[in-house]
Amino acid sequence: MSKDVQERGLEIRKSVLGAEYVEAAFRSADDFNLPMQELVTEYCWGAVWGRETLSLKTRSMLNLAMIATLNRPHELRLHVRGALRNGVSKDEIREIFMQVAVYAGVPAGVDAFRLAREVFDADKDA
Repeated sequence: MSKDVQERGLEIRKSVLGAEYVEAAFRSADDFNLPMQELVTEYCWGAVWGRETLSLKTRSMLNLAMIATLNRPHELRLHVRGALRNGVSKDEIREIFMQVAVYAGVPAGVDAFRLAREVFDADKDA
């Protein structure tokens, strides 16, 4: 991949997850996990999120469904915040997690709702 893809990925990653979070991830990286930070930034955020066919909002909605289905709570919290930044409404998040409950199981849907509420409540307090 090119330097352009890496830079585009860094820009998108910061816009979705927040510059503070991304910069902290790189600051705390060491010899062991720095290659993973670079891979995620380049391939996930640059090569895939950087494609123009789907909007960032659509990609966020897809990610919420997939991450909730995979039961990845840390990532789900990040991506609920990112989805809100990308214009996904709380009503849309609710509907995504209703869909998750039907197709991936009620426990996955319940956990997704719980995590989303934690994010919503934390953002109110901030």
